Amino acid sequence: MARIAVIGAGMGAMAAAARLAVAGHRVAVYERGATYGGAVRRFERAGFAFDTGPGLLHLPAVYRDLFVKTGREPLESVVELSQVDPAARHVFPDGTAVPLPNASRAGVLAALDGALGAGAGERWSDFLGRAREAWDRTRRPLLEEPLWPDWQVLGRDPYPAEPRRGLFGRRRPAAPGTLAEVARRELKDPRLTALLESYALAYGFDPRTAPASAAVLPYMEQTFGSWYPRGGMRALADALYERCLARKVEFAFGAEVTRVVVADGRAAGVELSDGTCADADTVVAGLAPGRLPALLKDAEPWGADDVRPGTDAERHAPGRFTVCLALRGPRPADAAHRTVVHAADRAAELAAVFGQGQGALCDRPTVTVLRPDDPGSRPDDDHEAVTLSAAVAPYGDLALPSASDGEGAESGETPAQAAAADRLTEAAEAAIPGLRERVLWRAVLPPAEGESVRGPALAGDGGRFLLPANRTRIPGLYAVGGGAHPGGGLAHAGMSGALVAGLIVNGDDWRGSQ
Repeated sequence: MARIAVIGAGMGAMAAAARLAVAGHRVAVYERGATYGGAVRRFERAGFAFDTGPGLLHLPAVYRDLFVKTGREPLESVVELSQVDPAARHVFPDGTAVPLPNASRAGVLAALDGALGAGAGERWSDFLGRAREAWDRTRRPLLEEPLWPDWQVLGRDPYPAEPRRGLFGRRRPAAPGTLAEVARRELKDPRLTALLESYALAYGFDPRTAPASAAVLPYMEQTFGSWYPRGGMRALADALYERCLARKVEFAFGAEVTRVVVADGRAAGVELSDGTCADADTVVAGLAPGRLPALLKDAEPWGADDVRPGTDAERHAPGRFTVCLALRGPRPADAAHRTVVHAADRAAELAAVFGQGQGALCDRPTVTVLRPDDPGSRPDDDHEAVTLSAAVAPYGDLALPSASDGEGAESGETPAQAAAADRLTEAAEAAIPGLRERVLWRAVLPPAEGESVRGPALAGDGGRFLLPANRTRIPGLYAVGGGAHPGGGLAHAGMSGALVAGLIVNGDDWRGSQ
């Protein structure tokens, strides 16, 4: 039985902890905060509850596998999951609205044809067919296996190049380019472009620089479906925490790790802010990999030829600005769980979010509206809880910590935050007419300075969108969670935990699903 110290209690870290405990190891988790779950957060006040992190679960098979492998109770026995239908309703600047059915390619085609005109659905379906090719080529190396030592081969974009007619009528393959170039070349309709780019924005990517392989993001959601756990996304974190406890994982909250102890060239434990040390045979770091060198003092976790933290994609990833609205009046029975209200000016939004502006919100941003049909989110059926969110630059006035108490007037909000919250609410009226008249109170939750949305690893662009490997150059030290391979998002965090556990239990030569 090995002693394993896990730094952080995020979803990837807990996924690794549960699997390692089942394998017979003694696992202790050290979390500097007061609770578990990482970005899977829930804000509660006066009988209202709001998901303020991920709003839906995609690829539920990742967590089904986790719960099957860590106990006899399957996921659905501890979390009530239901498919959300429609998966999302999209409202475009010209007023066109289209509800996209859940996990139905034929249904999406028909819905797009009906709303955007004949041919729109076929163009989108053809695009998804090419996205499937990219998914099939990268699913194993980017989701199911440790990062390859020869990761450079993943720098080639797997999105299939379209043949173009060149000189003398010869057909030559065109380079896939960026996701924005794919949209311009293949989708043509600005509303389909907005639809595609909204998936990139939701995962923290700038479509103008993200590789064409980011096409796997809409493919993943539209193929495997969107799921909601009763009690909110926090219910999934609760279930994973309880599973860890049942497998004898020990948790220490308010326990900040200030140093990873290295002895005889390998990880040998952790030192806490109170000066105490916890010996360990293995250390699993569930924190931003960029923080690891400071915890190691003189040791270096990655070599010069490794994928290293702090890529351009990470540095420019946006934060999430969230507004929780407590509403008077019942939720309509036909309300969509998720509505995406698209930005009026795409160029202005991308400039504001990805660095050309001063961190301010554009006049009409893309706003995601969540209004779950969940009795646990509201005090009674005469009220409704709605969450609004938009991508913002991870710096500037909007990213400062908020002191809002969420009661009545926005007394704790900075002027910039209050103006941004007003703008999100105004935009959201395209999804909920008369929204502002229904507001009882609101809570504004800006991202912490530098806090950004973590997207999954993507192939292409020379490997710029890959994440550091789970296995570091220091024996006995592993990286897990959204900042490490295979990247951010609930499904990818869960797979990160599985990969780390596999490497520790089966040895560093383990190749995952291969």
